[in-house]
Amino acid sequence: MGLILFPFLIIFITFIFIIFLIAWIKRQDEGDLQMKKVAAAVREGSKAFLKREYKTVAICALSVFLILILLSLKKFLPLYAPLAFITGTFFSALAGFIGMNVATISSNRMTQAAKKSLNRSLRIGFSSGSVMGLIVVSLALLNISAWYVFLQWVYRFLEANERMFNIASTLFCAGMGASAQALFARVGGGIYTKGADVGADLVGKVEAGIPEDDPRNPATIADNVGDNVGDIAGMGADLYESYLDSIVATMALALAAGLSFPGMILPILIAATGISASLIGFFLVRTKEDATQASLLAAIRRGVYITGILIAGLSLPVVLKTLGAQYLGIYWAILSGLIAGNLIGFFTEYFTSENYPPTKLVAASSQTGPATVILEGYSWGMNSTLLPVITIAIATLASFYLAGGSKDIFLGLYGIGIAAVGMLSTLGITLATDSYGPVADNAGGNAEMTHQPSIVRERTDSLDALGNTTAATGKGFAIGSAALTALALIAAYRSQILQYGGKIELSLMNPRLMAGLLIGAMYPFFFSSLAIRAVGRTAQKIVLEVRRQFKEIVGLLEGRAKPEYARAVDICTVSALREMMLPSLITIATPIIVGIFLGLEGAIGLLVGALSCGFAMAITLANSGAIWDNSKKYIEKGNFGGKGSAAHKAAVIGDTVGDPFKDTAGPSLNILIKLMSIISIVFASFIMRYTLFK
Repeated sequence: MGLILFPFLIIFITFIFIIFLIAWIKRQDEGDLQMKKVAAAVREGSKAFLKREYKTVAICALSVFLILILLSLKKFLPLYAPLAFITGTFFSALAGFIGMNVATISSNRMTQAAKKSLNRSLRIGFSSGSVMGLIVVSLALLNISAWYVFLQWVYRFLEANERMFNIASTLFCAGMGASAQALFARVGGGIYTKGADVGADLVGKVEAGIPEDDPRNPATIADNVGDNVGDIAGMGADLYESYLDSIVATMALALAAGLSFPGMILPILIAATGISASLIGFFLVRTKEDATQASLLAAIRRGVYITGILIAGLSLPVVLKTLGAQYLGIYWAILSGLIAGNLIGFFTEYFTSENYPPTKLVAASSQTGPATVILEGYSWGMNSTLLPVITIAIATLASFYLAGGSKDIFLGLYGIGIAAVGMLSTLGITLATDSYGPVADNAGGNAEMTHQPSIVRERTDSLDALGNTTAATGKGFAIGSAALTALALIAAYRSQILQYGGKIELSLMNPRLMAGLLIGAMYPFFFSSLAIRAVGRTAQKIVLEVRRQFKEIVGLLEGRAKPEYARAVDICTVSALREMMLPSLITIATPIIVGIFLGLEGAIGLLVGALSCGFAMAITLANSGAIWDNSKKYIEKGNFGGKGSAAHKAAVIGDTVGDPFKDTAGPSLNILIKLMSIISIVFASFIMRYTLFK
């Protein structure tokens, strides 16, 4: 039991460091009055949206909480499972709220710092992103560790296997709470941010011919608000649940693998090791004043790669101390996940960064119009699925057999789970590099809206371009980790059913399994349709509102009058909250309905189909959107005619098509495949009793 003190020590140190980072950011110069006003408007809009979103989520969470209480009273779930669901939801929301608030106080400070130093501006932005990364991993680890200690005490009189089963079943509900909150945050935030972004671009850039983030555009503030609620709070919630779910799934698999409590505590210790390595990696991200895009990227890579090397070195003694030398194969499984995460990040960077051929080829295709931009970008997005899917396939096989799967299938499945934990062990710094991007984007918007000197905009544009690459890499990492986590969850689902005394016929000749596979493969398309159409409807409202203001507010386009920013913010808020409900609720209900009507085999088929199709589709959508975005920025640097050229206008169209792909539908799919899996686990005993196929 003494080993469990290590995570709490790391959590305490991390909280102290987070407080230090926030205090340091607040001490930085906020800039002039106009910069403060712009930042305040974005901050107020972001808080208002999250407040209303969290009220909606709270109502849904309360409904699920009451259902879980009923299931607990009927002995389908352990006593404390409903409360674990609430803590999972709460800590996920709290992490997003803290990270977003720090981001909104950082953007204008980052802009002001760009007047003096590129490196100082990078440090402020990366420090803000680090708060998001570190608060996510520390709160998730605190939630799991606290529940583990409490449940060990509560169930101390039970036999070991029964105690482990009750702990795992309770923690799965915490994972379900985190997953449900993540889906609402990702879908709602994604609809908000891309509805505002697409609407602002279509009227501002394409129709009116004014620059991005121009203060005359009524949707500019809403666009900047969207970056915070979608790309920071939404992404934070997404990776929070991946992180928590991978640990919980591995803890559950320890029971079937016969690893007892050492096997349960190992993923917690590996996660704590990852946080400590991320704290060291933070100090390695810095650059020179005359840095090129390549050297800025190298600074980010240095922090991420050295963090990974530290985790690789520190994990070996942790495994040996916890399980002993006879389970050394589990260490190699951790390494396979760690390597796979870094490879997927690199592959994503290759396909989405302007430093490599795919983005340059898409930019070149803009010379012949929007149609060729869309064809070239989407084809490269589909092409980009090959290497990540093969990487995950190899990591799955490697972790299974290295952990001992050839001798004991459940030991191999545990290896897959611990590989997912290994991949996500770098999350503290990986999420920092992702969350840095929207802060840099807001900093550039602040510079444009407050008419800062050209050198400021040049520096913020450089940091924003870096942010686009790191954000795309972060999305690739999130999708890859989701696939490995979902595999672990599916394995845990099978293990959980066996613990309940159920049996599954996993034969491809089973018609219920095949029916579930077909439904699962279809569902990512159906879900993406709902999400993309929701963005389209929101964007249409913004387009009409911006056109109205340009027409009715005299002198607006000439810069003599101010737009009604609050109106666009309100339209996005109301629309996003309404539109997010249908896809979210259908996703929550689907695995239960399929389980009841098609049985346990049908539910397994659903999960496998959704994982297989959703993984590849999420990569396609995310990378296509990032390629279109970065090809537009490549043209804006003066290539193929630069800003205002026919090529630029074609690239803007491609970018608007890609916006809901990369920031709404694509990222939401990786939550979908995990949420469906964990709902199936939580409701497994209920489905076993009430399914039409016993």
